Amino acid sequence: MSTTEDYQAAEQLLRRPARPGELVTGDKVRPQWLDGGTRFWYAVNTGAGKRFVLVDPAAGTREPAFDHARLAAALTAVSGQQVDPEALPITAIAPTGNAVEFDAFGEYWRCDLDAYTCERAEFTPPGSPLDVPSPDGKVAVSQRGYDLWARSLSDGREWPLTIDGEPDFRYGPGPSSMGNPTLLRKVGLPHLPPAVAWSPDSTKVLAHRIDERRVRQAPLVEARPADGGAPALHTQRYAFAGDETLPLAELVVLNVASGTAVRAQTGPLMTPQLSPIMLGWAWWAQDGSAVYYLGQPRDLRTLTLYRLDPATGRVTAVLSESGDTRVEPNQWLYEPPIVRVLADEVLWYSQRDGWGHLYRYDLRTGALLGQVTSGQWAVRKILHVDEAERVVYFTASGLVEEDPYRRTVCRVGLDGSGFAELTDDGLDHVVTLAENKQYFIDSASTVDTPPVSSVRDWTGRVLVELERADITKLTATGWTPPERFRVKAADGTTDIYGVLYHPRGFDPARRYPVVDTLYPGPQVNRVEPGFDPGGMGLDAEPLAALGFVVIAVDGRGTPGRSKSFHDASYGRLADAGCLADHVAALEQLARTRPWMDLDRVGAFGHSGGGFATVRAMLDFPDVYKVGVALSGSHDAPTFNASFVETYDGADNPDAWARTSNLGLADRLVGKLLVVHGEMDDQVHAAQTLRLAARLVAAGKDFELLIVPGAEHTFIDCLTYVRKRGWDFLVRELMGEQPPAYRPAPIPIGPELLAELFA
Repeated sequence: MSTTEDYQAAEQLLRRPARPGELVTGDKVRPQWLDGGTRFWYAVNTGAGKRFVLVDPAAGTREPAFDHARLAAALTAVSGQQVDPEALPITAIAPTGNAVEFDAFGEYWRCDLDAYTCERAEFTPPGSPLDVPSPDGKVAVSQRGYDLWARSLSDGREWPLTIDGEPDFRYGPGPSSMGNPTLLRKVGLPHLPPAVAWSPDSTKVLAHRIDERRVRQAPLVEARPADGGAPALHTQRYAFAGDETLPLAELVVLNVASGTAVRAQTGPLMTPQLSPIMLGWAWWAQDGSAVYYLGQPRDLRTLTLYRLDPATGRVTAVLSESGDTRVEPNQWLYEPPIVRVLADEVLWYSQRDGWGHLYRYDLRTGALLGQVTSGQWAVRKILHVDEAERVVYFTASGLVEEDPYRRTVCRVGLDGSGFAELTDDGLDHVVTLAENKQYFIDSASTVDTPPVSSVRDWTGRVLVELERADITKLTATGWTPPERFRVKAADGTTDIYGVLYHPRGFDPARRYPVVDTLYPGPQVNRVEPGFDPGGMGLDAEPLAALGFVVIAVDGRGTPGRSKSFHDASYGRLADAGCLADHVAALEQLARTRPWMDLDRVGAFGHSGGGFATVRAMLDFPDVYKVGVALSGSHDAPTFNASFVETYDGADNPDAWARTSNLGLADRLVGKLLVVHGEMDDQVHAAQTLRLAARLVAAGKDFELLIVPGAEHTFIDCLTYVRKRGWDFLVRELMGEQPPAYRPAPIPIGPELLAELFA
């Protein structure tokens, strides 16, 4: 039975991403570089406040950035307000010599760290979050209307860089379908920072002009706008699968001083979902002599590296690769391409031998020089290339036998010799490269091992340990570490992996209902290999707190393994990350865990997981008896062209039709709750309403909740929507009446935004 205490624990776990330090401390180190990266400081959330740490890797030292008690006393004396040294009212510091500056109580302060005396200081307002400053810190570029403007950061002088922008043919933004306008309105921002990349010498910016003039317009109706007036109609450029016209990006190099523009002398890039600059598909050469970018035709079966001359606009192809399915520079859609242009060579990521590896090409001729890495494992990210030593450092997955998703830091010579694992402890390693590239910050963990953060050099040697995460408050909620498991896929041969969460207050003598928390990919994983469950894992821990056994699985068709494993979803999005594998996993897990009640199995998912939740109930009604589907993309033919065509094929309407829940609505047997935000501009509410229409026509019982004003993530009503889902599962899967409990709203903050859009 779910109690009020269970709901309170579930709420705490749901709020975990929004309140770092409340349940886990010391699990994340976000360095703020000093002296070009030779030193750095970071803040650690303590639950009550923050402590600040200063690190000198060369000296191997880690120490408090200042005496927190003495600084609190000094600030109390000068401000007249009581300051708790364990909860300093500051979020960031600026070390300057033997002093520190910070903002507190709405004023700016400078504290001498010899005498520990504080005084009010001259305040330099921080730059606008909508500005993109130059590397030398002298100029910032921002978006104004449909154009780009420059501003001197010394005297405030402003001038236009472009003057010919117009509606739906604008400089700065990416495609409207991924612009998050509803979310931006909620957080008080008019738009995102412009998609621009500064040249290394701060004289030019690479930008693009996005052309959506002939892209389909999709309507969104806001029943009650913020001003309380009549319903408002919002329109959004949003291409569906198979539409003739997609958003196009025209690359342009802008001289910041003269205002002259050099346009790429080639056709525009197809940009259906994300800006190529923001995605890292277009970048400057290290010496600023060229711009390099990746381009693909609509079928995505060829990937080409181009060189753009910033002085003339001339474009030449450097090298190209084609395949039978999509050719991708990274299996994870939102991560940068695994490509690096060197002085006279190119490191190129390819899956031509069945695994994601690095190959070396001649930059001038495009000729293949050799394969750099090989084996039944995959390169995940290039960290650093030491051209003088002819060595590349990178992370790879597949080298840890018990978990092929864990990342290992490796090195290899550019000629393929001297391969070595720098971290050989079997843990998952998340790496932050130092600003000066002389060392890296490593966070090592597993799903059930809290992270340890340290600074390492390029031999893998630990220079200084930084933090060991403290999970005392997390375990006090009744949380227990999840269990990583390996089972066979539905084919009986392929290994698949997932995690299982025990219910709060677990008693192996009882039988518990099971919830499968679904996300089908294929662009991201449902399960992270490290301790942090990530944005896709938002719901598992709270559901376990309510008394459910909870599983999360990456079936065939999701990223992170071989090309064939990922390609299992190509043209087969309808399989929803291979739901047959989920069913196989449930059956195998229950054989040795009699406390899993497979007569009471539910599904819970958001976005693609919402689609998969409904599909699980339609395709496997004997298994999945209850479902909660949030913001589901239920109808591929009227969904985002980029996503559907990337994974189902660019000219495959039969596959798109299969990847629709609408035609199967008459199969519904179990209890279903579908929820959608009225103002969801990522997955339109029409996706759920079209499904609802088919369910009504088929005479099916279901529950429908449309949340007024809500966007895709329900960011300002997250606890309300999740509690409605929790209550539904408790009633329909546990057969109990949920307790009367009203969780508090989660405040919108930078940590929550970062977690949800990671």
